Formats: sequence, structure tokens, C-alpha cells
Amino acid sequence: MHENLIEKSVAGWKEIEYEVIRDGAGNCITVCNMENFDPVGVHTGDSIVVAPTQTLRDGEAYMLRHAALNIISALGIEGGCNVQFALDPNSMKYYVIEVNPRVSRSSALASKATGYPIAKVTTRIALGYTLDEIANGVTGCTCACAEPTVDYIVLKFPRWPFDKFVYADKHIGTKMKATGEIMAISTNFESALLKAVRSLETGMDSLAVPALEALSDEALEKQLHEINTERAFVVAECLRRGMDIAHVFDVTRIDVWFLKKIQNIVEMEQALRLLGSADKLDRAMLLDAKKMGMCDRAIARFVCSDEMTIRAMRREMNILPAFRKVDTCGGEFEAVSPYFYSVYGGATEAFPSGHKTVVVLGSGPIRIGQGIEFDYCSVHCVWALKRAGFDTVIINNNPETVSTDFDTADRLYFEPLTPEDVWNILEIEQPVGVVCQFGGQTAIKLAKAVRQGGYAILGTDLSDIDAAEDRELFNQLLASLGIPQPKGTTVFTADEAAAAAKALGYPVLVRPSYVLGGQGMEIAYDEKHIREYMDIINLNVQEHPILVDKYLLGREIEVDAICDGENVLIPGIMEHIERAGIHSGDSISVYPPQHLAPRIQRMVTDYTVSIARSLHVKGLVNIQFIEYAGDLYIIEVNPRSSRTVPYISKVTGIPIVELGVRASLGEKVPAMGFGTGLYPPAPTVAVKMPVFSFEKLNEVEVALGPEMKSTGEALGLAETAEEAYLKGFASTKMAIPRPEEGGVLFAIADHDKREALGLAETFASLGFDIYATTGTAHMFNHNYVGAQPVPRPGEDTDALAKLFDSGKIRLIITTPTHGRDPLRAGFRLRRMAVEYGIACITSIDTAKLLMKCVKMGSKDVPPLGLHDLVL
Repeated sequence: MHENLIEKSVAGWKEIEYEVIRDGAGNCITVCNMENFDPVGVHTGDSIVVAPTQTLRDGEAYMLRHAALNIISALGIEGGCNVQFALDPNSMKYYVIEVNPRVSRSSALASKATGYPIAKVTTRIALGYTLDEIANGVTGCTCACAEPTVDYIVLKFPRWPFDKFVYADKHIGTKMKATGEIMAISTNFESALLKAVRSLETGMDSLAVPALEALSDEALEKQLHEINTERAFVVAECLRRGMDIAHVFDVTRIDVWFLKKIQNIVEMEQALRLLGSADKLDRAMLLDAKKMGMCDRAIARFVCSDEMTIRAMRREMNILPAFRKVDTCGGEFEAVSPYFYSVYGGATEAFPSGHKTVVVLGSGPIRIGQGIEFDYCSVHCVWALKRAGFDTVIINNNPETVSTDFDTADRLYFEPLTPEDVWNILEIEQPVGVVCQFGGQTAIKLAKAVRQGGYAILGTDLSDIDAAEDRELFNQLLASLGIPQPKGTTVFTADEAAAAAKALGYPVLVRPSYVLGGQGMEIAYDEKHIREYMDIINLNVQEHPILVDKYLLGREIEVDAICDGENVLIPGIMEHIERAGIHSGDSISVYPPQHLAPRIQRMVTDYTVSIARSLHVKGLVNIQFIEYAGDLYIIEVNPRSSRTVPYISKVTGIPIVELGVRASLGEKVPAMGFGTGLYPPAPTVAVKMPVFSFEKLNEVEVALGPEMKSTGEALGLAETAEEAYLKGFASTKMAIPRPEEGGVLFAIADHDKREALGLAETFASLGFDIYATTGTAHMFNHNYVGAQPVPRPGEDTDALAKLFDSGKIRLIITTPTHGRDPLRAGFRLRRMAVEYGIACITSIDTAKLLMKCVKMGSKDVPPLGLHDLVL
């Protein structure tokens, strides 16, 4: 039993954070103070955060700063420390909410907001340096004991995964649900907020949300009382309808200063709408809209025009962005590490370097399907370009990443990754090329805009990227090569999808084009399901057709390869443990493959070489296959880096990103020193294990499927596969069950019962008590595997809860029936498992793998470092 704290509620008070740092000699400074848009009651990771604080009076700011410095000094902390306060908005009363004597999530934000490298300074303090002995890397001439001067506004906006989990509970509170965040910099709150909105990559470019505009006044009022992820947009819609600011404040307790800033944006929207056409838009109003952070596309929509017309008008009127430096010192000293943000009005501080420059497009906010693996690729790309003699520029907006460290690239632009914002930067930098293949889907989707702007794309050409992404072109390519793929077609409407599925035969795989992480991807087993999934996919406007493919239940295989347009190097083949139908990002992956026949490996190699050559790939390509009934089929080809690049790079010792960059610059693969074809397998086994955050997200289906749900991954490295699996499970906090600790509960779908029977028999032979839901227990007992029946949720939920609470269940193995209905018994059972902290496995293949580890028991596995991977 852990200690429980019962504290006085200060919900509704202002939440303020101070980031402070102290050395061993007792010198301490405040790096940054931050203010939450949401009052106390919403986790700071789920709140919009503004730096520096905007609504504090001088006395309040001095009081809290003094308290933060006293706290770090009294605790004797050496290094970075985060102090969170709750401040009564009606008095000078405050409470300390939390003190984090370490670098934290807020430390990353404070570092990027100010240019003050908190982690680096903390490390040097740990080595014995004092603040006055540590140089400021941004200015090069001041030291770390000088408090940063922030003469701009920084805004952090969380990125939630609810575009994937459409049925999840979107309410936010004291438990964090965001998977990532973005940061925007400007000279006013309005501009920073609108930059942040379009940086989120959710399809929004303003505070106007059609779904909210369609609500009745009563429904909108109800929404205002909800504390959820759409809060800022709901506030904007309320103000748009003339709701009194005082009433909005009374309901939300969001400071009036913030509400008035949102009202300014709404009033500008309304002024633009009243014009009725772009012809009536004069220079003064257009400049005001741009100063407020409105993008050309949003302005065009408000005045019934199109983005390119507004862009042309703006350029004709000489309304161009200026780029200012983040220098930590308010312009007192010259910055040596240029780090820029855009504003409208004033002189620019960014100029072409005069050297050969390459721009690398970053990966944007971390979300499911697009994680830090693409930041890894972007950073290694920058390093490779520097070694090749180029000046490097990064465009990104994620404060959590290495790519947005001010000293990673030669110049950093902290800006949204949209065509307009990228064009603005390219006009300043005039690069010899732009790299789109290392920032995941965010960057590859900008390839068309880069080409439209007249800039060269380094690596695979745009037409070849389209040939891989466009289903009709891709089908033609594979047909010309004689390489099979699952039968399929493209559709736009639910009726077309239903007809296609009937012709192909169920089950079918339904998915949008040009997506990452399997977003919107589902397996449909009948017409009801296909119509349900089409409705979910079409919640977002689809610019490209939706794919309906015949679903093949086989073994999934994956490769990353480097190609120079002709020669191909395949560092290794990865085999997925779970059969096709579970997204590759959620599947356990093993290298080198353990069950692939040499014939299949040769086919994988030949198909990869043929496809890479035919697509004229210059750089990286990721290909996914299915082995089914002795044949090999192509599922997908991605002419860019993939989430497995860091994994396969580390376990093979091949610098894949560097080789990809060199290939995109024209170097031939054979000259790179690793040969061509399939590289010899490593002498060790590496297992990639997915990590999930289901405990953070209510009403999310735990069962895995074709849409990615994992939020991270771990690596198990050992001399044998079984030992690597054991390490992998341990790394994900999946404790290997023991018979004396509890039993195993089975709840198995009809189509999996026969296969699960053998599992249950093996667990029983090892001494585990076997429990099963009614239908599964009947089948087990009928086949002489003793199982104690337990009720399903809905039959006797209280009895099931008592069983879970008793600790008698150590592991649940449950395979789902079909559909997303949260009222299904299986769905509720899996959610109960999460809530009671019981390990839950939803794939027979994963359960079989766990069984191997159970048989190994508590065997000690020797540690193995990546430096041991020497062939």
C-alpha cells in the first residue's frame, strides 16, 4: 500500500512554474517562469503553457521567484529544479504544489523557450563547475549565471492522441493524457496561439472549428462547462457568439487576460468575414491579420478566396515575415547560435549564409505513429550533411527533441511545418536542396509544396514518392515487376467501400492514403463494420482515395534499405512475432529473423532491390511484406525513413541515416564500405518491444489491430532469442508471471479458442490456476483442460471486480471479437485489466512468446552492450 495524500483543493487558482538552477557554491538563478492557461486542476502536461508569465503583478512575480530560490537553496539542490505554485487570483496567498529536484518536462520547455541549456548546465554543475565558470553557448560571451531575458512570448500546446482514439474520454484533469507537445514563439499571445494550432498537425489552422459552429447555444454552454482537449476552441466559439467574458471566466476560471486575447482573434475573424471577398481586403487589415498570426489559408477562407491568391496579394503589398533571433539576452549581445522565429513587422535578423545550405524538415509533435525515431533520423541527417560540407538548417516546432537544440544545426527555425511557413523560410535561406525523407509523414507530405516553391528535393524525386503513395500508380509498378500484393481497390464513399469489400470478400483492410501509424486503418469483417470505419475515417476531409484491400493473415516482414538509384543495401530483415493485422509499430519485432526460410529471405531481398530501383530511390526506403501460404506479398512501400531505422541501425552497427544522406547526395552504395544486397546477420538477437499508455487513456480499446496504439518501445538484446524476449518483456515492465503469484484468465474469441487450448494446457502444466469466461471455460473443460468459470463484465461485474481485487489473477489472455463498441464485454474486461494493473495480452502469438519466457523462469541473463555487436 502506497501513501495517499489528502490535501486542500485549490482548483481554479492560477498555476505558475519556476525553473531554477543552483550550483555547488550556492549561486542560483531563475531560468524562466511559466503560466498555465488552464487553472489548477488540469495537469500541466495537458495545459497550454505560456512563458514568461503574462498575468502576474510585479509583487506576485517577485514573491514567487523569491520562494523558488529559497526552496532550491534550502533543499541544497545542485542543478536544475522545477517548482510549481498555486496562486490565489484574488490575494497574495499561494501554495507549493510540487518541487521536482531534477530536470523535467518543463525543463525542456524552459530550455527551448529561453535558449538556456538547463540539462547541459546541470551536468557541468555535477562535475564541479559553478555558474560563473560555464559559458552561455548562445551568445558565446556571457556566462550561465546571467538570467535569460525573454522579450517575446513562448506558448506550449499539448498534442493528444484522440485523432486515433475517437471513442476515448477527452476530458483532461490531474492525470496527463498528452503524448507530445509543440512550441510556438512570437511577439504577442494571439500570434503564438495561432502558430501553435497549425503546428499540431490536426488539420486546423484557426480557432474556428466547424463541429463547434454547428452546436446550438445550449449545447455550446454545456461544452463550456466541460474540461476537455477542445477547451480553447470552445471558448473562442462562445466569444464568437457574443457570450460575455465575465461569464466565460466564471465557468472556466481562465484568466480574463487570456480570454481577451482570444476575443481579439475572434474579432479579427469576424472583420474578415464581413468583407465578403478578397477584393475588399486592404493592406492595413491584411497586415493586422498577419501580425495576429493568421495564416494565408485561414484568411482566404474567411474572405471566400484561396490561399495562393492571398499569398500573391500579400507579396504584392510587401507584407513579408521578418525572422528574429532567440538570444537569451534581449539583444544586448550578438548571438553566435542563430535560432529564429517569425513575426510580421520590423526588420529581419536572418540572412542567407552564403554557403551551400540544405534545409531539413523536422517531424513535428510526438504522437502515436510519429515519435522520436524521426527526430533521431533528422539529427543524424544534419550531422551527415555537416560532414559533407553543407550548412544545415532545421525547421521544427517540438521542444522535446534534440533537433530543436540550438546547436544541432547551423540555424534553427522554430516554426510550424506547413507549406506557407516552410516557403517563408526557404525564401530566406535559398538552399541548394531540401530533405523531406527523415521527418516521417510530416516532412514527406511537404515534398509537393517544396517542389511547388521551386526548390530541389534531395533524394527520391517527388514523382517517385507519389508512385509509392498513390495506390493506382503503385499497383501499376508492382504489376510491371511481377510482384504480388493483396487484391484491392480505391474508394471515396461508404457505398463504394461496401461494394468493393463484397467483391473482394471479407475480411478486408480499410485505410486512408498518405497516413502514418495506421491512422484510420481497420479490418472490416462485414458491411456494418466497413460503414462504421468509413464514417470514422471521413471525420477528416480526405484529399486522397481510401484503400480497401483483401486481408491476408500471414507472417509480417519488414526491411529498411539504402539505395543510390541502382545499388541497394539491406542492413537486415525484421520478423514480426504477431501475424499480420497488428500494426508493425505495435508488433514485437525480432532481428535477425527466427522463422523465415532462406527462400523467403532471398525473395525479400530480390523484391526490395527491384522496387527500390524501379522507384529510383536515392536515400532510404521501408518495405513491409506478408508471407502467406508460401508466397510473399507487398503490403506497403515508404520512400522515406521509418520508425525502425534507429532500431536496425543500432543492432547492426550500420549508420543507416548517414548512408541514406550520402546516397541522396549522389554517392554510390558500393563505395560506402558495407557492400550491397542483404548484409550478414549480427551474431546476437535484438527484440523490439512496444510500450503502451492505456492506463492514461480511459475508454480506449486495449486490443491491438492495424491502427497503431503504442507510445514507445524498448529493446531486448541477448545472445539467444529467448533471452532477448525475456529482456524485452522486462524492459516494458511486463513482469514474467509465476504460478505461486496468481493464475491466468482466458477470455478467447471463438476463432481463437482451439489455438488457445494448447496455451491453457501448458500454463496448467506449469502449475498456474486457470480461469476462463463462461464460453471459453466450457470449451476448455470439455477438452480436459480444467478451468474455473468466471463471469464476464455485464454478467456479474462486481464478482469479477472482487476476483481482480483479490490478486488471484496475474495475467489475462483475451482475444477480441470485432468492432469498436465500448459496451462489448471483451472491451470492458480489457479496460478492467488496465484499471486493476493486471497484465493483459490480446494476441495468441504474443501469449505464446510470453510462454517461452515463463518456461525460462527467473534465469539471469547477462548484460550485452551495443559495443559487443562486432562481426
